[in-house]
Amino acid sequence: MAGKKKSRPVLSGLVVLGLVATSGYLTVELRKQEDKGLPEITNVGVLDGSDRAGGAAKTRDKGGESWSRLENPARSVLRGSDGQVKAVFTDGARTATLTGPARTFAEPSSTSSKVSSTDWVRLMPEPWKKGADKQKWFKDWYAEYEANKEDDLLAIAFQYVAGAKQKKDEQGTVYAGDANFGPLNTSGGEGGDLRLEQSDFYDYLGVPYPFRDGVIGQPETMRARSIDCSGYMRMVFGYRARYPLMSSDGSGDGLPRTANGMARSKQGADILPLTGISPDDRPTGIDQLQPGDLVFFKLDTRTKQRLDHVGMVLGYDTEGHLLFVSSREEVNGPTIGDVGGVSRLDGNGYYAKTLRSAKRL
Repeated sequence: MAGKKKSRPVLSGLVVLGLVATSGYLTVELRKQEDKGLPEITNVGVLDGSDRAGGAAKTRDKGGESWSRLENPARSVLRGSDGQVKAVFTDGARTATLTGPARTFAEPSSTSSKVSSTDWVRLMPEPWKKGADKQKWFKDWYAEYEANKEDDLLAIAFQYVAGAKQKKDEQGTVYAGDANFGPLNTSGGEGGDLRLEQSDFYDYLGVPYPFRDGVIGQPETMRARSIDCSGYMRMVFGYRARYPLMSSDGSGDGLPRTANGMARSKQGADILPLTGISPDDRPTGIDQLQPGDLVFFKLDTRTKQRLDHVGMVLGYDTEGHLLFVSSREEVNGPTIGDVGGVSRLDGNGYYAKTLRSAKRL
């Protein structure tokens, strides 16, 4: 795992059958795969937005733009002179959803599902609150990003799925490209876990990372180019978008290290509040979710009261299902694919049944 990874390993049919029999994570919900190939983000032009946020305008700016306030969650919605949604800002959250050119996210090596969206998710310098549209920090930020086509959080997240091309910084550090989940588990651990957890973003980078509390994250050679589920979110939101990061679940301020720590932290806004970890505590509705939200799952009984998986909402696929992206051991890295359970948050599939809460950072 220390050297440059050319491709993900392909397991024989017998090995796969053995893993399905032993792993606590794998399910039988495998869908027929089509069009093998590399991940895509295609630009298909600007699509007309829809009146998704609803509500009547409260104020109107120069140029015909209007603002309205909505609840559950509390948020401000900006509309253009044509009445179409231009942006949504949620109280207590730094992530903002802007309407821009349509893109299609596809991972044909793992799924036939595709997500086409006009949503662009970006990180603001401060959490939103009612009236922030009048403040200078927001006016400056929005003027810069209203029509900005630089990589947003969704594009960044897709730079780590299977087949994604490597990107290097000026120092030669690879900061993006096809990522592993973690090293192979050679100990035959309890539950038949295929790969080891605990690979953080600095393991992928292969360079030490100084946290704000003074702790230095030291990468392990065997975890090079690896990010587990929470490490993946820390890479996207923290290292790439500069959301503050904690060195652990209990030290420093910012986004905690684990899925459980993130779900139970005070960061951001709770969109689907955590009420418990049992099947009866599954959220009854997911209409409040939007691209960029963190979603948290309870997959493994061994973790007791802890939530044990996290991903990010990507958007609705072309069949109308809400998809998320996360780093998983079954496919050895970030994916929207079908191996180990389809990436749908609606319905009664594996991940839909194990969803427990959601947060907007």
